[in-house]
Amino acid sequence: MSEKIIDNQSFIEVDYSGKRLNIHKYECCSFKNCTFQESLLSSITFMECTFENCDFGLANVKSTAFKDVRFINCKLVGLKFCDCNDFLLSLYFEHCNLHFASFRELLLQGTTFRNCNLKEVDFSAADLTNSIFDNCDLDRTIFDQSKLEKVDFFTAYNYNINPQTNRIKNARFSKDGVSGLLGNYNIIIE
Repeated sequence: MSEKIIDNQSFIEVDYSGKRLNIHKYECCSFKNCTFQESLLSSITFMECTFENCDFGLANVKSTAFKDVRFINCKLVGLKFCDCNDFLLSLYFEHCNLHFASFRELLLQGTTFRNCNLKEVDFSAADLTNSIFDNCDLDRTIFDQSKLEKVDFFTAYNYNINPQTNRIKNARFSKDGVSGLLGNYNIIIE
């Protein structure tokens, strides 16, 4: 069976809910106001694509490839990025809700998260070197055995990062956020 490829197309207000996409590869495409709730996106490649105002609630992304993909104002609640094809994985997030998403054990170097809700996200054993968390809520987000070297947390908030179980060399934090590094020590900061 030949691989179906879609190139340079825009998809607006398409409802893919509960459906399996029949296209194998999307290149330089844009998706606006589309719904992917409970969609089967497994084994599809999205290369240089942009998703804007899209809802991915409970979508299956097993072996899905996201190569240089931008998510803007998207709902990605509970999405298991850790199940994606990690070859050339490259993501950008802006104004997204990623509550309960999982990036466990992924190589995410240089990933930008801007104005995102990252509550209870799992970054266990992920490599986030040189990533940016700009104005992001990291309440109850899991960083365990994570590589956070040179990560910019300066405007992030509500994080709790244990320096003993994560690599944080040259990471950037604000003075106000230092309590997020000391929370495990049961000390009082005034």
